[in-house]
Amino acid sequence: MRIDVASDGRLAAVEPGSPQDGSTLLAGPVVPGMPNAHSHVAQRTIAGRTEAAGPAGDSFWSWREAMYDFIERLEPDAFEALAAFAYAEMLEAGYTSVAEFHYLHHAPRGVPYANPLELSERVLAAARSAGIGLTLLPTLYRFSDAGGVAPLHRQRRFVHDIAGFVLLWERLAELVAGDDDVRLGVGFHSLRAVTPEDIVRVLAAIEFAAPRANTPAHIHVSEQTREVEAVSTVHGATPIEVLARAVQLGPRWSLIHATHATEAELRVVAGAHAVVVVCPTTEANLGDGVFPLEAFRSRAGSVAIGSDSNVSLDVAEELRWLEYAQRLVERKRHVFGSRPGGSLGEELYRETLRGGAQASGRPIGALEAGLRADLVVLAPLDEAEIDERPPSLDALIFKSGAWRVYDVMTSGRFVVRGGAHVERERLRERALQAARAMRSTIA
Repeated sequence: MRIDVASDGRLAAVEPGSPQDGSTLLAGPVVPGMPNAHSHVAQRTIAGRTEAAGPAGDSFWSWREAMYDFIERLEPDAFEALAAFAYAEMLEAGYTSVAEFHYLHHAPRGVPYANPLELSERVLAAARSAGIGLTLLPTLYRFSDAGGVAPLHRQRRFVHDIAGFVLLWERLAELVAGDDDVRLGVGFHSLRAVTPEDIVRVLAAIEFAAPRANTPAHIHVSEQTREVEAVSTVHGATPIEVLARAVQLGPRWSLIHATHATEAELRVVAGAHAVVVVCPTTEANLGDGVFPLEAFRSRAGSVAIGSDSNVSLDVAEELRWLEYAQRLVERKRHVFGSRPGGSLGEELYRETLRGGAQASGRPIGALEAGLRADLVVLAPLDEAEIDERPPSLDALIFKSGAWRVYDVMTSGRFVVRGGAHVERERLRERALQAARAMRSTIA
């Protein structure tokens, strides 16, 4: 296959069966780069540092307290350095774009920065340093629980009123206008942290400011049973029901987790052609539960994957556990697969590519002319795979150590070579310096 890349970072032509004719020969088989449809990049720094059980047991909520301890002390320079290296690690894992669900807006103790865009600009700078495509999701966060409960002391860095948040969004829209590597969306933390009315007001303001943008909208929903109970108590309905009553769900919407969605809710989401972003390794790490994937897939529901807390940065592992968690629940094999005799790995990869591209709102997700030139070159590690024709995505996902990410291109530029980011040492040293300066915070 011949792949021609245009100077604007898009694929100019993809021609199967074409002769090499002096073109650069890639080191192995090529697949489209996977979109990472949900990330909290700062949390990568505390991955592996929150596994000591507390005296009263451990849960999502106790983990959240440890995360708040870290976030409260995070300064802009350290945030940018740690984020840039985490994005480099994502690229080395085969993710070529990331949807950053960004609700860290203010200085410690909630004091506004002189530049309200300070930390959003640090996300942009980190993504550009690493060379990863970005869907930036500035995220509205107002309350600590459903019903408008006042935010906690340690949530003050997250909190905006509606007017301040809309102004932030409008200024970001001006800042990234014309940047093909960045897509601006909008996030709503959850129906604990915002009201349905907040969502309606913000979407109306965005529609007024950018009437034809079809802005991607993301929200955490039904991740924890405590969340479902709180929302149901206040609103008399489950979170996805509340959301669907407030807004017109559609392809622009990405619902993060939806772990405890009901059959009726799954039917609504699938019928609206919205995406559910499943984050298997984070959901397992936090003890969230298992998304009812088989029921959703039976309704042709669209699924993407995200690394979320970034405890794991490994496309194959995320896809493997997307399937394996279902096998443990359903007690059968090939839950995701729908084609008898077909490649499960190929179907997993293709469908999450499609869902991830939709969630990202960017022209990515396939090797097709006109899309961004985001691709991953694989190399076999297991000698048994070398002579296989064609290479198997089943082996990539389900046979550990068979293949590895070798080269990665984003927007027509190679950012990973031979398995390592081209700026790995520089970005790593910056991140190490930031981590050392914060050692007391993340110990």
